[in-house]
Amino acid sequence: MKTLFIDCNPQFELVFKRVHRADDPAVTVNNDPFQSSDLPRMLDGYGICIDDHSYMPTDVMKQCDSLKHIVFCGTGASSYMDVPALAELGITVHTFRGYGDTAVAEHTIALMFACARDIALMDRGIRVGRWEPLEGVQLRGKTLGVVGLGGIGRAIADRAQAFRMKVLWHGPRPKPVPYEYVADLVEMARRSDFLMVACKGGEATRGLISAPVIDALGPEGTLINIARGSVVDEPALIARLRDGRLGFAALDVFLNAPRIAAEFLDLPNVLLQPHHGSATVETRTAIGQLMIDNLTAHFAGRKLPTPVT
Repeated sequence: MKTLFIDCNPQFELVFKRVHRADDPAVTVNNDPFQSSDLPRMLDGYGICIDDHSYMPTDVMKQCDSLKHIVFCGTGASSYMDVPALAELGITVHTFRGYGDTAVAEHTIALMFACARDIALMDRGIRVGRWEPLEGVQLRGKTLGVVGLGGIGRAIADRAQAFRMKVLWHGPRPKPVPYEYVADLVEMARRSDFLMVACKGGEATRGLISAPVIDALGPEGTLINIARGSVVDEPALIARLRDGRLGFAALDVFLNAPRIAAEFLDLPNVLLQPHHGSATVETRTAIGQLMIDNLTAHFAGRKLPTPVT
């Protein structure tokens, strides 16, 4: 069964060359741009497709007769493809887990500091000749509400506690962790200075951060979304940032990325990032090695990484 790494960018290619040994399973690497309509031609004869972050439309994948596995280099495969629909076509989607918890947690803490101290606003000001020191806030003594306490959420909560922040969390059900569980999301937002979203995407969480939640966070609050764009009601968020009903937002994900709502570009109180929370040398190396190890296991008759359920 042949393997194609369909969207290996130049940075990832350097990592891949470093971890791929001569006796590892052969992998064809593509780093040229392509359109979705090119997928049937590109995947012809390949049984395994390694996908960094490219969309796999179901109607196009129907034409990929030889494909049996898509190995998605991350956890959020459902944002890029219809996993159940692909399963009906006989294509199993696999994901890697846990490899980027530290990188995303550190990135989130950086975003929280940037919002608290108006770092981006002052940088923009200096670039246009405006010297205007702004008065920020300290993190110590503030309350962080964490939506979703999986590996990434827990890593963020642990780091926030190191800054002497109070940590609340919300999820489908309580579990034994040293943080206060709040069943009502609106109540948690009302009690939080920073609301950090780290839950899974999908229909179950679509629009979870709704207008009432954003209103509860209020004009002194900050929303940080490093989960999926679909989790936040974007029109409600834009409206409240525009009229000051929400103080600040930092967004690493968007509803229709890489295209984002034009209104965000004109708002001074939002920090925009290109979905790169896990993009570090360390995580790229880890996922490259996981990729090779799992392909080796597969060709030895063992399982590929975790199928999406």
